[in-house]
Amino acid sequence: MSDPVSSIRNLGPAFEEACARAGIHSADELRELGADEAYARLLKSGSKPHFIAYYVLVMGLQGRPWNDCKGKEKSALRLRFDAIKASAHDKGRSEFEAALDAIGVIDRKA
Repeated sequence: MSDPVSSIRNLGPAFEEACARAGIHSADELRELGADEAYARLLKSGSKPHFIAYYVLVMGLQGRPWNDCKGKEKSALRLRFDAIKASAHDKGRSEFEAALDAIGVIDRKA
């Protein structure tokens, strides 16, 4: 049996639930996807974008404390987060509409 998402440093039950909604059911799946793809899936499944949650995920996958992210590294992560958010988060679209888009029923909002 695979380890749960919450076995990764910094990630608790709420993050594990969000991952399950996004179709990520184990720590191994999360590691294989990597932080950027996993976070994009979280946004596409209805999670609200939050920079701290993103960098906590990045730090956790590196085995580092969540608050270890500082300076230039944090600035670089902010750029990655903004790009993920811009491509994966449909502001103003309901979860139902996002699900329809995910299966190709409706077009993405511009």
